[in-house]
Amino acid sequence: MSGALEHRPRRRMDLEEYLQGVMTGDRTILSRAITLVESTLASDKQVAGRLMERLMPYTGNSIRIGITGAPGVGKSTFIDGLGGLMTAAGHKVAVLAVDPSSQETKGSILGDKTRMQALSQNPAAYIRPSPSKGMLGGIGATTRESSLLCEAAGFDRILVETVGVGQSEVSVKEMVDFFVLLTMPGAGDELQGIKKGIMEMADLVVINKADGERLHAARIAQQEVVNALHLFPPKRSGWTPRVCACSSKDAKGLDQVLLVLDEFTRQIVVSGFMESNRSEQRVHWLMQQLQYLLERHFFEHAEVRREMSQVREQVRQGQVSSIAAANRLMELFLK
Repeated sequence: MSGALEHRPRRRMDLEEYLQGVMTGDRTILSRAITLVESTLASDKQVAGRLMERLMPYTGNSIRIGITGAPGVGKSTFIDGLGGLMTAAGHKVAVLAVDPSSQETKGSILGDKTRMQALSQNPAAYIRPSPSKGMLGGIGATTRESSLLCEAAGFDRILVETVGVGQSEVSVKEMVDFFVLLTMPGAGDELQGIKKGIMEMADLVVINKADGERLHAARIAQQEVVNALHLFPPKRSGWTPRVCACSSKDAKGLDQVLLVLDEFTRQIVVSGFMESNRSEQRVHWLMQQLQYLLERHFFEHAEVRREMSQVREQVRQGQVSSIAAANRLMELFLK
């Protein structure tokens, strides 16, 4: 009997329960609300849409920070230390750590929470690992909605850690206020190893792991990045990107990162850039969401699914052109 009780499915919550739970900062209900917006079930999507509409007036009261960098650069350790400093200063920190999904199984390791040991036990912090499900830009399809839910729950510092796979990081830039790029010394030519486009988007470049024998190399890398940033055109925000060197392991230099973030925030609030930029971001995410929904509905369409394998094989064998095949499938979808 007890075994049957243990496997009983959780009761579905109604809209008002979600609203009350999120707005009172209930971590369990916040997690369930994020799971709701991540769901692909049509019934869940309807409730999620109404939930987000009701919560929108209570969002926007945070600083949104994107953090990217190649795997192994120390993003999780960096966030663990930085988030700790933020909570010590009285902030509530939410971390949306997006793990890479397998292209074969769409599964995800979701190991970031275990790597942020101090922050995961901090009562003023909330960590939510989510799979990217293959989305470009290293973020999940619903990462923006998850960040808004965290804002409505009272978190005033939202940290988005991306998978850092070198894909279209524009997606990350288009949902945050402050964009941080992590690199490290001793991994070859730092400037060759960083895509120009990502560096152009960065508001702060952090040379991480600047400790021990790597300290001298970190100082050299820092100056190289400073020189490189001078070659880029001015930012729309009017901000001049900064370069810091730090050791997340020893918690050295992280206070400087916070000083830069505070300076940046003051500048874009006073100039009005924060609000104008967020307005543009909202339109960008409308278009992104439309593309996501159209693609998902296309591949879930019954007739498209029925014909897809045959059409793909015909294209593979060279019997039908890719353009003709795409037009054929689109006609089925639009019937």
